[in-house]
Amino acid sequence: MFDAAMRLAVGSLSPAGRSGRLTIAIFHRVLPEPDPLFPEELDRGRFDGVCAWLAAWFNVLPLDEAVQRLRTASLPPRALAITFDDGYADNHDVALPVLQAHGLCATFFIATGYLGGGRMWNDTLIEAVRRSGPAGLDVAGLGLHGASHHDTGSAAARRSAIDALLPAIKYLPPAARQSAVDAIAERVGAALPRDLMMTPDQVRALAAAGMQIGAHTVSHPILARVGDAEARAEMAASKAQLEDMLAQPVRLFAYPNGKPGADYSPRDVAIARSLGFDAAVSTMAGAARQGADLHQLPRFAPWSHQRAKFGGQMLRNLYAARSAPAATGC
Repeated sequence: MFDAAMRLAVGSLSPAGRSGRLTIAIFHRVLPEPDPLFPEELDRGRFDGVCAWLAAWFNVLPLDEAVQRLRTASLPPRALAITFDDGYADNHDVALPVLQAHGLCATFFIATGYLGGGRMWNDTLIEAVRRSGPAGLDVAGLGLHGASHHDTGSAAARRSAIDALLPAIKYLPPAARQSAVDAIAERVGAALPRDLMMTPDQVRALAAAGMQIGAHTVSHPILARVGDAEARAEMAASKAQLEDMLAQPVRLFAYPNGKPGADYSPRDVAIARSLGFDAAVSTMAGAARQGADLHQLPRFAPWSHQRAKFGGQMLRNLYAARSAPAATGC
């Protein structure tokens, strides 16, 4: 009864053809078990429920097909594509079997510089704070805004420290950002995991399973904060590395962090077009309609654990997108 009502409501906001709307869902990690430090993070059980909801309410399409049908005004009603960013190993180990069980396809955007034992800067910070002792964490002398000492005596305190430090570090220049998290890890002094990201073989296994692979730069920089040559090199190298790895074209791109203006600029949109990407996705909420800039497609990240609230979030995103102008710049 609820699923039928949801299909009807979604269909009214996302019809077929020229008036169609494309919802693109964005995910990052799917953990084997719940993480007490990040209880909101998807785990296997929750993702299984999400996939069941999406399969029941939407027509889930591969992203490249969805983009082509958006371009030609031939979207089916209730069109949706599923995407993952960054290239975490749990995408292969945990998310893939769940997607396959529900008959769903997803696109995985890979930051190639971290494959095979690398670790993203934010995970270096998170895993260092996770392992910090009860004496707390001293970040004095690292040039960060905010407190110089953070309590780490409990899970709640460690989460508060992470939530304070992530935004303080995120928009530093890439070298300074890496230096800051390396210094924090050194001060903690604990061994950090080296298996968070996929191996090249796991990326190839996703493609062999019928999933789509897209580029996400090499080192996940804030593109708007780097020079022209570096931005182009990051985007081009990730595309080339994946094409060499997979022996097939890579035509889809995701901007790191993905907020227009703050994280990428019109220059980066132009670079994505010039490199031959058919489409690129942001993290601007909404749903794309015919005439949208295919190199700035919006994506939405629903977060509720409850089916009715999750469905309500999807409907509100579609409703808000109904009268929003098509993206033409940033």
